[in-house]
Amino acid sequence: MFEKLGHLMYRRRKAAVALFVIAILTAGGVGSMIFNRLDAGGYSDPKSDSYKVYTYLHDTLKINDPTVVIVVDAGSTDVTDPVVTEKALAIEARIAKEPDVTKTISFWSAGQPTAFKSSDGKAAYILVYGKGEAFSPASQDMGAYFQKNYDGNVDGLRLYAGGVGVIGNAITTKISKDLSLSEAISIPLTFILLAFVFGAMVASAMPLIVGVSAILGAFFILYLISLFTDVSIYALNLTTGMGLGLGIDYALLMVNRFREELHHGKNVEDAIITTLKTAGKTVFYSGLTVLVTLMSLTFFPLGFLKSFGYAGVSVVALAVFGALFGLPPILALVGDKVDKGVIRKSAITPKEDGRWAQTARYVMRRPVAVVLLALIILGVLAAPLKNIAFSQGDSRMLPADNPAAVATALQAERFPGQTGNPVEIIIMDGVGREAEVATYASELTKVNGVMQVLPPQAYGKDIRLVAYQSMLPRTPEAQKMIHEIRDLKAPAGTMVGGVAADYTDSQDGISRTLPWALGWIAISVLILIFIFTGSIILPIKAVLLNVLSLGAAMGALTWVFIDGHLQWLVGSFTLTGTLDTSIVILISVVVFGLSMDYELFLLSRIREEHLAGKDNVEAVATGLQRSARIITAAAVLLAVVFAAFITSGVTSIKSMGFGVALAVMLDATIVRGLLVPALMRLFGERNWWAPKKMQRFTITH
Repeated sequence: MFEKLGHLMYRRRKAAVALFVIAILTAGGVGSMIFNRLDAGGYSDPKSDSYKVYTYLHDTLKINDPTVVIVVDAGSTDVTDPVVTEKALAIEARIAKEPDVTKTISFWSAGQPTAFKSSDGKAAYILVYGKGEAFSPASQDMGAYFQKNYDGNVDGLRLYAGGVGVIGNAITTKISKDLSLSEAISIPLTFILLAFVFGAMVASAMPLIVGVSAILGAFFILYLISLFTDVSIYALNLTTGMGLGLGIDYALLMVNRFREELHHGKNVEDAIITTLKTAGKTVFYSGLTVLVTLMSLTFFPLGFLKSFGYAGVSVVALAVFGALFGLPPILALVGDKVDKGVIRKSAITPKEDGRWAQTARYVMRRPVAVVLLALIILGVLAAPLKNIAFSQGDSRMLPADNPAAVATALQAERFPGQTGNPVEIIIMDGVGREAEVATYASELTKVNGVMQVLPPQAYGKDIRLVAYQSMLPRTPEAQKMIHEIRDLKAPAGTMVGGVAADYTDSQDGISRTLPWALGWIAISVLILIFIFTGSIILPIKAVLLNVLSLGAAMGALTWVFIDGHLQWLVGSFTLTGTLDTSIVILISVVVFGLSMDYELFLLSRIREEHLAGKDNVEAVATGLQRSARIITAAAVLLAVVFAAFITSGVTSIKSMGFGVALAVMLDATIVRGLLVPALMRLFGERNWWAPKKMQRFTITH
C-alpha cells in the first residue's frame, strides 16, 4: 500500500501539491469561524440529576442562575443607609433597562434578605439575569458588557462584576490572548530549532507546513462539529499544541528518512517510495495509536473532555494526512534541493555510528544499573503524587488581579454563603407531602456546609427547596456536602441540583468512565503495537514504561501546582491545593499517546535493523543512532510548543503546558534513551517473541 502511494505521490506531485494548498486555504478560511462559536463551559454530565434539575428550572419553571452577580460596596457605610439604598435602586433600575437583561433582584428590591448582604453589612448583591445559558456565547457577551460598564465606581458606589457570564468571558478572552502569545513564541522558536536540527533552511520549513496544515484542518473540522454540539474554548490550545507537535514529529521522521535515502545514492523517486514504505508506515501506525488514545476522551460525559477528544482525533488524523499526502509530493518537487540553505553542515549528512549508538552500547553493557538509576529518578519525581487532590476549574484559575477573579474572591470572603450558586432541590409531586418535606428541609440544615434553607416553594404539584452553602461550589468540600445531602432520607422524587451538585456529578461521571477509558487505551494500544512489532513483550513493556514516565510527570505537576513550588519559573498563579480533574485526564491521555508515538519511532528502526540481520545489541545501537536524534528533536520541539502555554495566565492551561512539556522530555531522555535500550538488552531475542499462531496477524517491515 505505502509503496503504491509513493509511486502515486511522485507521478502526480504537482497535482497533489496544488490540491493540498487549496485544501489548506479552504480549511483555514472556514475554520477561522470557530472562534465565534466556542463555549467556556462543558463541565456538566447531561445524564445526571443536577442536569435534570437545571433543565427543569430552565425549561419548565423558567428559572435561571444569574448571568451576572454584582457586588455593591458602600465603603464604610451600611447598605441599609437611605442614601446607599437610593443609589443602589437607581443602579438596579438602570441595569434592568440594559439589552438582554430579563430580570434583576437585589438586596434592596427583594426586602433586604440576609443572604444578599455581606457579613460586615457594607456590601450587597444585585443579581442580573439574561437569556443566554451559563458559559454560552450570549452569556459571555453579556458578561463582557457588564464588566466594562458596571465594574468600578458608579454613582459613588464601588461595583464588582462577577458571575458565570463575566467569568466565562474573562476565561475566553484570556485564553484567546494567551494563545496568540504562545503561538508568537513557539512558531519562530520552533523554526529556529528545526533549522538547527536539519542544518538547512528548505528542510526546516517542511515540518512547519505539515504542522500548520494540521491546525487549520482541525479548526475546519471543529467548526463543522460546533454546528451540532458545543465545543470548548480550551480545545484550541490542544489543537495548536498537538498540531504543531505531531505535524513536526511526523515531518521530521519523513524528511529525515528522505534525506537519508538520497545520501545513500537513491534518486528522488526511489527515495520517496522508500520513505513512504518505512517512515510513512511508521507515521501511519503511530498516528493511529495516538488517535485511538485520544479517542478515549470522547467516552467521558463532560462536553469539555469530549471537545478535547474531537480536537485531538481531528488534529492527529490531519497531521498523518499531511505527512503522507501533503509532504511527499512537496519533497518530490524539491528533490535534492532539500539541503539548500545550509546553516549547520554537520546536521545534513547523517552519521552511521555516533554518540547515540555509543550511548546505547554503554547502557547495554550495564543494563541492571541503568534500569535501577532510571527507576530511582522517576520514583523521586513521582513521590509528590501522595499530595494530589482534584477539583474543577473556576475563577481562581484566572490571574488573581483579573477583575472577574477579584469579584469572585470578594464574594467568597465577605458574604456568608454562595447566594449566586445555591443548592437547588426539586421534589416532584411534593405538594400534599408538606410534613415530609419539612422534615427533610430540617435535616438539610444539619449538613456541614449548608448555611440556610429557604422556605419551600410550590410550583404546580412540585416543590422547590433552595439551600445556601458556605464554600465555593466546585471544590472537594462542596462535593462532600452534596454526597451528604444525597445520603439523607429524602421524599420520593427528590433531585439535587445547583452548581455544587453539577460539579459533584461531573466528578462522579469521570470516576465511572475512567476505567472504561483506560481499558480502551490499554487494549487498543497493546493490539496496535503487537501488529506493528510482531512481539508480545514489547507492547506490554511500552505500556508499563509510559505509566512510569507519566507518574513522574504527574508527581512534578503536583509539586509545582499543589505544593506551590517553582512559581518563579512557571509564573504566579492562585494556589488552590488541587488540580483540575479534566486537565489531569487530558495531560495523561495526551502524554500517553505521544509516548507511544516515540516508542513506535524507535521500535520501527530497531525492528528494521533486526530484520536486516543484525543481532539484538547492534540492532538497538543502530536503531537508536538513526532514530534517537529525531525523537529527541521531536520531543524538544513539542516541549517548546507546550512550554509556551506556561506563559498563559489561566492556571489550567499553564499546568497543561508544564505537564506535557516535562513528560515528553522525560520520555525522550530517561525512558527512550536509557530504559528502552537497557531493557532490550536484558530481554535479548525474547523481545521479538510471539506465538506462531499470532504472528500471522502482524505486518511485515
